[in-house]
Amino acid sequence: MMWIVLSAAGVMSVAALATAWAQSKIGSAGAAALAEKPELAGTIIVLVAIPETMVILGFIVAVLILLRAGGGA
Repeated sequence: MMWIVLSAAGVMSVAALATAWAQSKIGSAGAAALAEKPELAGTIIVLVAIPETMVILGFIVAVLILLRAGGGA
């Protein structure tokens, strides 16, 4: 049971780290783009929000791992 919990935690941590890394890169590039073209604010907000889907998918996979291990039945 311990390995299942550790694998779910690993999935969440990798997804969160990947999201943070992607948002840092997109955020800095977006700030530079906004300095030159402020009318791109809506597009930059969407581009910064897109990596959040990685952590949501990681959460779903972690929940599925835990439920598959017998947590839901």
